[in-house]
Amino acid sequence: MTDFLWTRPSSMPSATLLLAHGAGAPMDSAFMTRLAEALTSEGVAVARFEFPYMAARRSDGRKLPPPRAEKLIGAFQTAVQTVLHEVDGPLLIGGKSMGGRVAAMLAGGASLPGRVLGVVCVGYPFHPTAKPEHWRLEPLQQASRPVLIAQGERDPFGSRAELEAVSLPANVEIVFLEDGNHDLGPRGQSPATWDGNIGAAARSIADFARRLGSRTSA
Repeated sequence: MTDFLWTRPSSMPSATLLLAHGAGAPMDSAFMTRLAEALTSEGVAVARFEFPYMAARRSDGRKLPPPRAEKLIGAFQTAVQTVLHEVDGPLLIGGKSMGGRVAAMLAGGASLPGRVLGVVCVGYPFHPTAKPEHWRLEPLQQASRPVLIAQGERDPFGSRAELEAVSLPANVEIVFLEDGNHDLGPRGQSPATWDGNIGAAARSIADFARRLGSRTSA
């Protein structure tokens, strides 16, 4: 059984985003909460969930490292099947950092339900920090759904300067957030703001959802 933390708009949502956390922070972290709230203001409902290792921290307090990303695909698949019984309409899957990577891995399989229209990755971990030669492109290359990546320009897991030299499939779209780090936050002297970047990411995700929804209804 998957427990969800729901954030819903006041009116009928255009889509639902099933959103997983990153490797080290839970589903109710400040970033996840701000992103969910920004998305609901754009008409997207958000169902946050935790992988079992993170949920276990709430009961035993032990901060064990996450398992390898591929070992989390089954838990994400279970969350997809559960949320499909709770909502109608189109569904997007995605997550912050590692959560987005696992969503992309799931989208590369053959068992993804048809109502899942696309994948959203916020701060995709293109490579480990300080190891730009170890690219993690395979999930994006194999994804069977359109993918939207909201990436900070300074993200140490894949900056804009690094990604300009990378070739990605046509179904993968990247939106860069001004001067943003892995949490999309800019430096203090930047004209950009954290809330502004999160809001821009939310608008891009909502537009992505609307575009995918219009394709299926056409």
